[in-house]
Amino acid sequence: PISWYIKNWLQNKSLMMVHGPSGSGKTFLVLDWCLRMAAVDMDNRDWCGNRTKDLPVVYLAGEGHYGLRARVAAWMQNFGVDKIKFWMSKTGTDLNSSEGLVKVIDNVRALPETPKVIVVDTLHRFLNGDENSAQDAKTMLDACALIMEEFDCTVVLVHHTGVSDEAQHRARGSSAWRGALDIEVSVKPSKNGGPIEVIQRKMKDAEMQGSLFFDLKKVDITGWRDEDNDQVSSVVLESSNKPIKMDKKVSKIEEKRRRFERAWHHSHRSRDDQNRPYVARSALMEFQINELGFTDGTARKELQPSTGTMIGMLLDADYIEKYERGWSAKSASLIIDFGGSD
Repeated sequence: PISWYIKNWLQNKSLMMVHGPSGSGKTFLVLDWCLRMAAVDMDNRDWCGNRTKDLPVVYLAGEGHYGLRARVAAWMQNFGVDKIKFWMSKTGTDLNSSEGLVKVIDNVRALPETPKVIVVDTLHRFLNGDENSAQDAKTMLDACALIMEEFDCTVVLVHHTGVSDEAQHRARGSSAWRGALDIEVSVKPSKNGGPIEVIQRKMKDAEMQGSLFFDLKKVDITGWRDEDNDQVSSVVLESSNKPIKMDKKVSKIEEKRRRFERAWHHSHRSRDDQNRPYVARSALMEFQINELGFTDGTARKELQPSTGTMIGMLLDADYIEKYERGWSAKSASLIIDFGGSD
């Protein structure tokens, strides 16, 4: 029988790839897996109800090291974890070169514990060559096989998808990548304020699992301040429900409602003098730009009380009303758990 590290999702001594477009949330997903496995004395480490083992992890990070440290700190704070068996590289290297491979193996050997999962994020930053070349892909896959053999571990490759809509279901580059994988997972980014979707694309030795859905929850990291003394924040994955398909008109209003709701959760759940959920105009702008990737112009347009905009549609539906420098929820159906505890 298969020995699972995360039941139904990540098995031992396997080659796995997680791919998605830039900003899709794929690194948040992989970090969530890794930190659950690496957490010391975590009360419930199961991932979405799937049994998860306690084991050490190495994260080979090719870029964004400060941001990754913030993400790790936010995750640990959110789940009340004080210690992790988790090591992150300070730089990337050409893993498919002799020098780079030896460098990685020597550094991992020197750790106090032998990792059972080694993540390569992103594949592009560790590949010497062309990801479209089957020959270059083979040298990288051979390097991964050597690492798996050396440490009796699983290797997880984090990679990008192509640019076109037709390419979002597969990894960018040579078809040799997919052929060598034991497990393949893709991450579809949030669309119109909806949740992130995590999809199994290949499961070589077991039954494929259905899609899972996640929102991004903002976490203010205690004790972290930037050079201007502003609060440093990051986000963690939070389980969500599968989006409900509705007729076109209703689905548009629901999309706007959900966006307003998410903005409220991201802006410290403020309330007006009637204890109704309240979102300031500036908070809505910040949420749409930083969390949804809107341009400044698009974000401003959505805050106009015009036909088809977020604010216009919610005003017409009598969900919200103007209050001070923002809007308050009139309808209890606008915010999930309206009136409940924070």
